[in-house]
Amino acid sequence: MPLSNPIRFYHLNKPYGFFSNFAPYAIYLKGKIWPTSEHYFQAQKFVDTPHEEQIRQAQTPREAAQMGRDRTLTLRADWEVVKDDVMREALGAKFTQHPDLNEKLLATGNAEIVEHTTNDSYWGDGGDGSGKNMLGKLLMETRERIRNELFKENVS
Repeated sequence: MPLSNPIRFYHLNKPYGFFSNFAPYAIYLKGKIWPTSEHYFQAQKFVDTPHEEQIRQAQTPREAAQMGRDRTLTLRADWEVVKDDVMREALGAKFTQHPDLNEKLLATGNAEIVEHTTNDSYWGDGGDGSGKNMLGKLLMETRERIRNELFKENVS
């Protein structure tokens, strides 16, 4: 149960902007370096196709997002089933491969984390709290997984 006010984030240049998938933190997954978690997430919509690599090489996370949202391209058949797990994997990499981010995430304590935007009602809160806030939920889940791993390391 959250013990403090929710942490709301969206823009990179605002407090907690590092939670954004556009934040400039490269991740290493699938034997490759991805410039941001956004690059990885969007590319996985087209896994094992040339589009996957094209998105990985996008110059900016915004460009990667635009490429990933291009509906003239065919999404992988299981995308709706796997998208949360893909995001979970990207966040796990981001917050374990960057010790400074790991510390910042843990420093949020038990606060609720909310992607606050009118632009997205699935990953964000829809701007009015009516959205699912799946990104915030997965960030809180990642925080808990990291805590549990640290606990296991300290106990053994």
